Amino acid sequence: MLVRELLLPVFVQVGLTFALLFMMGRARVGAIRRGKVRIGDIALGQPAWPDPVTKIGNAFANQFQLPLLFYVLAGLAIVTRQADLVITVLAWLFVATRLVHSVVHVTSNHVPTRFNAYVAGFVILLAMWVYFAVRIMLGEG
Repeated sequence: MLVRELLLPVFVQVGLTFALLFMMGRARVGAIRRGKVRIGDIALGQPAWPDPVTKIGNAFANQFQLPLLFYVLAGLAIVTRQADLVITVLAWLFVATRLVHSVVHVTSNHVPTRFNAYVAGFVILLAMWVYFAVRIMLGEG
């Protein structure tokens, strides 16, 4: 079983989430300090942030969509002793797509590129779940 090997891409994904959170906080505080937005304009979640700040916030929010299913699968793979080479390689590929997606999101925000990274991550995550489910249902491993 490859527990540590599977946990490493999980830690990278968590690191990405925290990095985006830090970037978002810094960008939001900076926008307020520079007078680009007033606290009253965003107090109830209104979309008043400048575009660069919104891009980072959206990238951060995306880390609680597909990655949630990734975290669940990683935990289940470890608990059920299914953390094998296939799951680990797919985990790294998934995290790579999340990194690409996030970088595109906070920089150019080129939607076709961002969408392709998202779809690639979705397909990889789906493959991980199908592989895991088949192994569990067939009693392999």
